[in-house]
Amino acid sequence: MRGNTSRVGTRRVRAALGAAAAVCAVTAALPGAAARAEPARAAGAAAVGVERISVAPDGTQGDGDSAGASITPDGRHVVFSSAARNLTPDGAAGTDAVFVRELQTPLTQRMGAYHPIQPPAISGDGAYVGYAIQWFNDVRIRQYQVRTGGTASPNCSAYSCDQPSLNADGRYTALALLIRKPAPANRQRVEVHDWNTGAVVTVASFEHTYPARPSISGDGRYVAYQNGQTQDVFVWDRTTGTSSGPVEGPSTAATLLQLSDDGSTVVYLSGSDTYVHDLRSGTTRLVADVRGVAVDPTGRHLLYAPTGTGGPSLVLRDLETGTDQVVSDRPASAGIDAVSAGGRDVVFQSAADDLVPGDTNGKSDVFVRHLS
Repeated sequence: MRGNTSRVGTRRVRAALGAAAAVCAVTAALPGAAARAEPARAAGAAAVGVERISVAPDGTQGDGDSAGASITPDGRHVVFSSAARNLTPDGAAGTDAVFVRELQTPLTQRMGAYHPIQPPAISGDGAYVGYAIQWFNDVRIRQYQVRTGGTASPNCSAYSCDQPSLNADGRYTALALLIRKPAPANRQRVEVHDWNTGAVVTVASFEHTYPARPSISGDGRYVAYQNGQTQDVFVWDRTTGTSSGPVEGPSTAATLLQLSDDGSTVVYLSGSDTYVHDLRSGTTRLVADVRGVAVDPTGRHLLYAPTGTGGPSLVLRDLETGTDQVVSDRPASAGIDAVSAGGRDVVFQSAADDLVPGDTNGKSDVFVRHLS
């Protein structure tokens, strides 16, 4: 049905897992070819080097652990969660809260007083933030307007929902919605909410609650998601209301990492390798023996963690030239949406105390590596 990819189809056997899985192969129009020019660094952008983000208005280091950061495509806004109480003048509420740092001002704002149970998401223009919270026995999503700090829109008031992904201007939010009733089995839907019109579109329906990990394109046209039970990755197209996939092929177990902001590239993990799938050409690039972490908005730059020991913890690779730049040679981690357009900036978290001068708080901090 239109807008619904509930999987009822041919059974296949995974070579790696030996488990049966259903196949859905619906043809969808995918993004046309487009040039991937490197964007120019914005005027007033920070100099090359590492900048600590989880700091108080006067530059004082945070007094609590910070993590779960994402950066906007223009490298201007960073959203993260922190238990620090001194990042804003009013102080946090004594537990983890969500903050947005505007790097050029610089200004930090707290987004609500709730404790996030997943890393927060930010719209591409930095105008809206969404994150999942525990709401009695359910999980809900709170979405805020950054300019005012006020609630922008309450999500899924009747069900439990999480895993939000916001498009470029915050109009569309892709999320996973859990339906516990009617009994006995839990069910799940991937939905896209249009906050301008109030419309809700079902992208996919599953008879299970394995993570769907929806990832929406900047224009809201495409949503990548996974069937966590069968370990398949699909891409839904709003214009046709159908999904294509599995993008990894008929005999591979895959975990979705991220859809590029321009909707042209899907990155997924399989075994000990990372795969970068070009939706325009249908070709897939193998990045062997690395754990992909994030892709930049154009799909050209891959942030990854080498699997070996003794080397850097985070590396950014230009997939067109094959060149690598070290993001952190100290223990560090990052999440999706960690890379700005053109691979100019990478946000990450680390407890290392020698990335910037004067790091004596003994906490995990959020940093941005500004690259050339």
